[in-house]
Formats: sequence, C-alpha cells, structure tokens
Amino acid sequence: MKKLVFSLLTIVVLASCNNSKSTQNATSDSLGNSQTSSVDSLSAPKFKFEKEVYDFGKITEGEKVSFDYEFTNVGKTPLIIKEAVATCGCTVPEPPKDPIAPGARSRIKVVFSSAGKEGLQDKVVTITANTIPAQTQVHLIGEVTKK
Repeated sequence: MKKLVFSLLTIVVLASCNNSKSTQNATSDSLGNSQTSSVDSLSAPKFKFEKEVYDFGKITEGEKVSFDYEFTNVGKTPLIIKEAVATCGCTVPEPPKDPIAPGARSRIKVVFSSAGKEGLQDKVVTITANTIPAQTQVHLIGEVTKK
C-alpha cells in the first residue's frame, strides 16, 4: 500500500513539474467563443516600454495632454493587445489593433483631459494582452493648477 501511495505522489509531482514552464491563457475567437491555449513563458510576447511613467509637469485646468507610450515586443511570438483601460474617463488610451510581431515597435496613445481636475494626478492605464502576466500598467502623472 505504501508503494502505491508513493508511486501516485511521484507521478503527481512529476506531472506538476512538467507543466511549470507553461501557463494557461484564455482567449476568444472571432465569434467570441472562449478558448484556452498553453503559452510557453520563454517564448511569450513581452512589452519593453521606452517609458512606463510619463510626467507631463504642470498644466492649467482644462488643458489636454497626449503621450505615446512606445514599446517593442521583445518576446518570440506576436503580441496581441486585448484592451487598454484607464482609471477614469478623463484618460483615453488608443492601443494598436493589429498584432505586433516579435522585434517590432508600436505605441499606445493616451490622452488626458484635465477638465474638472485639480492637484496632483496619477492616471493608470492597464493593458491586457497575451503576455505573462496578462496585465501591464503605465502611468501618466503631473499637476493640474486652477484657472
């Protein structure tokens, strides 16, 4: 009986070690059906941003600030951005719609409207993609002064 339990434990441990280099990623096909695929963390796409934090300095309330977060896909497979969302409606990210090939450069344009804002600002843009981990964040910071 002890040999049977030991054998089963050995199989479970070996099976879990064998899967340690890959993770499960859920994706949707063109019809919106959920699919699960195994992604090797060594070949997965990966963001390398020129700047992850952009400081726009001081602006007057009502002004708009725009910045392009430039990045390179330093992974070995195409990078696909599912969505990019900001912490509030005053900040609008515009990610690329097409896959970014390995080694290729692209950008995510972010526009911040300071209407109705005052003081120090830290707007976070969360990018969901087929990377590991699936979410990456960039920051737009600065100060809005009263008119």
